[in-house]
Amino acid sequence: MPNPVHRLFSRLFSPLVEQTVREKLSVAETDNTFLVGTRRYDESDRDRLEYDRAEVLAQCLDAWRESPLARRIVELTSQYVVGSGCDIQCLHEPTRRFLASFWNHPLNRMPSRMVELCDELTRTGNLFLLVSTDSSGMSYIRALPAADIDQITASENDIEQPICFTTRADAALEARTYPAYNRLADAQELDGSFGAVVLHYAINRPAGAQWGESDLAPLLPWLRRYAAWLEDRVRLNRFRNAFLYVITGRFASEEARRARQATLAAHPPSPGSILVCDESETWSVISPKLEALDAMQDGLAIKKLIAAGVGLPLHFLAEPEDTNRSTAESAGGPTFRRFEGRQQFFLWLLRDLLGVVLARRAMVDRSVRPDAEIQLTGADISARDNVSHSIAAVNMMNALERLRAMGLIGDRELLRILYRFAGETGDLDEILAAGSGRDERDQTPPIRPATKKPVDPATGAPKSVVLP
Repeated sequence: MPNPVHRLFSRLFSPLVEQTVREKLSVAETDNTFLVGTRRYDESDRDRLEYDRAEVLAQCLDAWRESPLARRIVELTSQYVVGSGCDIQCLHEPTRRFLASFWNHPLNRMPSRMVELCDELTRTGNLFLLVSTDSSGMSYIRALPAADIDQITASENDIEQPICFTTRADAALEARTYPAYNRLADAQELDGSFGAVVLHYAINRPAGAQWGESDLAPLLPWLRRYAAWLEDRVRLNRFRNAFLYVITGRFASEEARRARQATLAAHPPSPGSILVCDESETWSVISPKLEALDAMQDGLAIKKLIAAGVGLPLHFLAEPEDTNRSTAESAGGPTFRRFEGRQQFFLWLLRDLLGVVLARRAMVDRSVRPDAEIQLTGADISARDNVSHSIAAVNMMNALERLRAMGLIGDRELLRILYRFAGETGDLDEILAAGSGRDERDQTPPIRPATKKPVDPATGAPKSVVLP
């Protein structure tokens, strides 16, 4: 038996629900609303819906173009991650020469293009690199806008292995499909012709998703609110110096009051002038009250949330607040860690790109080794870290030399601890072998040359050495 309360609610709200459903069903479907809320059969549930992703990418681009805070956040990331560039090391000389020619090619200009790639990665969370290769094996790099990619087709058993990328339809209603790079497919091109392929890199990507997320995505609503708040304050400050004279007096009639108002409107008092009136008139001024101190806390709270969303201290965003030098240096620690992690990802990205470029060149030029070891070293995140590391290394070296002289540690342990406090990494065995000509793992003691005893020039017999 239905509950009486349930029947009452049904009578009250059923007509409203029915009316809402009818209104929604009566709305005409358009190209913009037909696929809203739907998902492709091959898309991951961890990715945004297609219309939502396109809207977020467009808003991130607009925020980068219009918001000074968004532009500065993207610039700061590239300035610390890319910095003055990176150092590429390769021991194989022919491979090193080809990498240098690829890196400095006028159509690639990688030293300056790295900033553009890092900006795009931060702004959209995705980096689609189109790799085109000519018959000589030289590759050329172009970045495809993430907003132009419509679909990523992945392997059936692994969502992180893309097969092809489909672009959105252009003005001629034509869409292009680029294959993802596959080394086995390239190896089958025996005639030396290489097709264009796409490499996809993503940051802030949830597990099981194909698309990355922009660093600006969670900040979009707060960037809009901060811009609206600031615009209101600017508009109010524009009229801060505006004021109205209010004159109170005794007038014989309404006509006399209007005549007095018309006279003052025709000849208003200028700033700095002297106004003399009798006791029948009282002058006062009405001016806006801004309450700027209270509003300052509101704007600071919004800016703090924006700074926390990207892991930046406030003094990075032109907000010194009441921070002194020691507090600012302490606040920069987590920020430098974040930039260091992003730099490691970006260096891996470049190393993977160079591996593809080498693999294609090696199919034409046999002197190039596709498996040659490539080491990329990025710029220092913070110069102050170098000072602290050097001081720590010098202090530790004094203690380590004493321990080594006492026979408590060996050369390898001394080098390991020293490199740790210097903030560097490396293969210790290779460093020892290059420095001393032997590997410490070989326990054979070195052969020392025999010392010559002093000889008496008259007799040719060895002199006897008298110890004190």
